[in-house]
Amino acid sequence: MATITDTSGSPRAPAHDPKPRPRRTVRFNSAYLFVAPSVVIIAVFIAEPIIQSAWMSLHNWSVGAASNPYTGLANYRALWHDSRFWQALRVTVLYTVGVSVGQVLLGLAIASRLRRTTWYSALLRTAYFFPFVASLVVVGIVWKFLLDPQVGLIDAWLGDLGVTDPPQWLQSTSLALPTVIVVGIWKNVGFTMIVLLAGMQQVPADLYEAAMLDGAGPWRRFTTVTLPALRPALLFTTLIATVTGLQLFDLVFSMTGGGPVFSTESVVMYLYEKGFVEFQMGYASAIAWVLFVIILAVSALQLKIARNRDGD
Repeated sequence: MATITDTSGSPRAPAHDPKPRPRRTVRFNSAYLFVAPSVVIIAVFIAEPIIQSAWMSLHNWSVGAASNPYTGLANYRALWHDSRFWQALRVTVLYTVGVSVGQVLLGLAIASRLRRTTWYSALLRTAYFFPFVASLVVVGIVWKFLLDPQVGLIDAWLGDLGVTDPPQWLQSTSLALPTVIVVGIWKNVGFTMIVLLAGMQQVPADLYEAAMLDGAGPWRRFTTVTLPALRPALLFTTLIATVTGLQLFDLVFSMTGGGPVFSTESVVMYLYEKGFVEFQMGYASAIAWVLFVIILAVSALQLKIARNRDGD
């Protein structure tokens, strides 16, 4: 700032700004107080265990061990050569594909038949949706008793029909997994039906009327009007079914326990055995991270395919 001088040449004090700048005040946003409990819960019960599991997967971490030495990627290399893990992954993929395709196709067929709102369609919607509300463990236990070769109702009904040698549904290595897949479809088809039914009811009736005027039959109207309108709902239900199927545990744990001879053992069930039965937490954490990467990659692939179709 330049010094101001008078006519005699003697310096004078500099002139002050008549309008001083206002001071900046920091205001506390009360919204942080409402967000803080959720942030703390997420950090303690979600973020910290995720970070801890990643750290444990790089160690030979065993419960009760005196030391847990760092091993780097040794757990992942051992997992790559673990034939039982690959068998569990095969079972998980087969279950996921079977249940996802089955419940989407069956749910789409049921939703198409129950689209009109009548008293019996409302009753059937409730009946189809009811199994989805039930717990997976409860469903597994009920079906285990129904399929029991000694006291099960399924084999008893087959015997009444003249079948003298009914199938060993859960005791056969070739039938156990298909049986679990059928139960999984029965459990989840109600959810898919409700989502697709809601999507169908959002389709404008004018589109169907225009298609009928053009001479389109029921199947043509379904493929050209209904299916394109249901694309977001189909993507949502397929994605949910895929992610849920890859996390298969409760159903096989309550129905078969992973047997017979590991024919129904899933990746999560193998993780459970390594972590909470054998207490090899480092190896179990590696299994969890591999499964997480698989789920993330499959979900990203499905979303990318859906975006490409929307672009076309």
